[in-house]
Amino acid sequence: MAPKEKKAPKAKKPPKTKKAGSPEKKKKLSRIERLRQQQEEEERKLKEEEEARLKAEREAAEKLEKQQAKARKWQALIEKWKHYIECDGTPDPCITQEINTYISLWKEKTNEDIDTVMKESKLVLSLIEKLELALLDTPPHELTYKQIEQYQGSILELRELLHFKFSEATETLLKEASSLVDTDSGNMEKIIKDENITLYVWANLKKNPKYKRIKFGDTGVGFEIPKALATSDIAVRIFHTNYDHVSPLPMIPRLAKSEITDVIIEDSAEKETAKDEEVPQAGLEEVAENQELMTSSIFEMDMTKTESSLVNSKKSMISVKDYAEVKKDEIELKSLRSDTYSLSLLAPATKISVPDSIYEIVNDEDIVDLKGFMPLGGIYHLNILKLPPQSKHVKGWTIVELLSGGLQPFVYPPEIIEETTETENPYPPIEIFIEIKKNVVFFEKPMVARWDSQGKGWRTDGFFSLYYDMTERTISFSLESVFPVTLIQDIHVHMPFESWELKPISLNEAVLNITTAYTDIDIQIKDNQCMLASVELGDEYELSHLLGKWMNITNLIIAMKDTGFNIFPSEHSHIYVAVNYKDPLVEMKSYRQMALMASAYSFGWSKWNKYSGPGKVVIKASELLEKKYVADNKWSLFMFDGERAQKLKINEFSEEFSEELDDNTEFHSTLYHMIKDFTSEAALKKIRDTDYLFIDVVCKLLLSTRLLTFS
Repeated sequence: MAPKEKKAPKAKKPPKTKKAGSPEKKKKLSRIERLRQQQEEEERKLKEEEEARLKAEREAAEKLEKQQAKARKWQALIEKWKHYIECDGTPDPCITQEINTYISLWKEKTNEDIDTVMKESKLVLSLIEKLELALLDTPPHELTYKQIEQYQGSILELRELLHFKFSEATETLLKEASSLVDTDSGNMEKIIKDENITLYVWANLKKNPKYKRIKFGDTGVGFEIPKALATSDIAVRIFHTNYDHVSPLPMIPRLAKSEITDVIIEDSAEKETAKDEEVPQAGLEEVAENQELMTSSIFEMDMTKTESSLVNSKKSMISVKDYAEVKKDEIELKSLRSDTYSLSLLAPATKISVPDSIYEIVNDEDIVDLKGFMPLGGIYHLNILKLPPQSKHVKGWTIVELLSGGLQPFVYPPEIIEETTETENPYPPIEIFIEIKKNVVFFEKPMVARWDSQGKGWRTDGFFSLYYDMTERTISFSLESVFPVTLIQDIHVHMPFESWELKPISLNEAVLNITTAYTDIDIQIKDNQCMLASVELGDEYELSHLLGKWMNITNLIIAMKDTGFNIFPSEHSHIYVAVNYKDPLVEMKSYRQMALMASAYSFGWSKWNKYSGPGKVVIKASELLEKKYVADNKWSLFMFDGERAQKLKINEFSEEFSEELDDNTEFHSTLYHMIKDFTSEAALKKIRDTDYLFIDVVCKLLLSTRLLTFS
């Protein structure tokens, strides 16, 4: 048998490859894809809704601010119209022709008596006040160099003319001294006063060395002169003015109009480019409206190098798309803070001062640093005068010898002193007694300073035997010669503040309480007016000129400073006071938001504000409609960084600071929209019905006190 053939082994089939993507896995992956897409869609919608909400909030805020700017402009027109329809013959000091005509006509009048000059002085002081307010209240972009020079020149000319007229009237009075003699001493003693000045005049008619120490009536004002003067034909005048026409005029910060307009146009162009990829020309009307908005009249705030670095660092972190908005904020801050006397001297802004030297760095310790100290209680002009020839009455005629040159000073001590063997000084110092008026408040013992006419500044040297009697409110000192003298008070005696609270009273009415180391101060705001409602002091003061008097915000600040209640930081205050520094942009926006809700919400100081850093502010807030105060457990804490607001989970009694968001709350772009989430309908109605002028005044007051930084 033939052997069986062996079958060749079957080739192995290659292993079956798995089909990619089975139906089950396809189904699973598509479900994941759908969920992812669904999630992305939800996030996109949420983002769009958030952007729409933020845009709506910003548009609402911008609309409100535009309405405020228009209201302020309308108010200014009303004031001009009131002056026009009064037609009382008084000149408009802002019109060069009118004020120059008035000055020329008054210069031509001669031999006016003291009563006539005192009556006219009230008009002159009101003209000076109007010029000062024009410099302080006019938006900086509307002030030209020519206007500033014109207004300041008119102020200086009116000051000089007023002082000359009082000297001329004093000469007329001294010519009649023989008919006004005191029966006991045989000399003339006269006190003439009104609400602005007090004139003390003594004429040495008898030249009796027995009468060397003179006290004017029952006042604390007087002097003691040495024998050399008591036997000379002299008169002594102590002329006290409640106003200060000796110190140099304050700096006037100014922002160039072209700078603002250029940035507005650039900002508008960049925004339009981002939307339409083209750059339309901005309309003049829109530019003017935006410019008015961005340069709205709000009080000064301080800008330091640190603040500039914060803004610069913020710029470096933002995208090109957002640069225009930041640039707009910078220019807005400059304009807002340059719009007052208080109120900001920025590095890019041009400053005009008459003179500038007094504000330079003070190296001489005897020179009063006017950035840290200020004259308070007016100026005492001390003069030793040559007694003019007395008038004679002959047969119904009055004969007066006229001397050229007017009232002449008596030089003491003489310029040339003869040598003598006597050890005693033949020309000893003159002793002066002055009293502190009851319409000013010194919370610390004041310094006494004299005016240095050569150095154009106040100095504290040259005084001997200085003695204070604060119980009787009198000060005595000796001088080798006579100068204008004033009392100096620390500008920052009330800073930093211990606490503060802004609380509503009714619609368009609120009160700001500030607690300092020395007193409690309440400022009431109603509509577009303010007043000092109360202050904790003793009964020995007479503050009827200020307490309970309604006035505009600028006049109130000036009056409070002149009385001794200076709670308004200047651009230099951070040098003298330990401050809780805050980004000025954030601070400014916070005050605006608080002002919007001041008719229905109470805001107050929080101890956590100093822990939040310079880029964020923390305040406590609570709705307040019926009650007079907010209970301690009813306050809520809110944090704001200028772009985002949130309600904090902590309260004022928590043990440590935390930025954790409160439960069931969300972020908002402004404090206004953040707090609206917790506001009742009644409070919302009050907020909507609040007048724009009230909001503007509250905002100015908050900006002028800088509560978030100086407390």
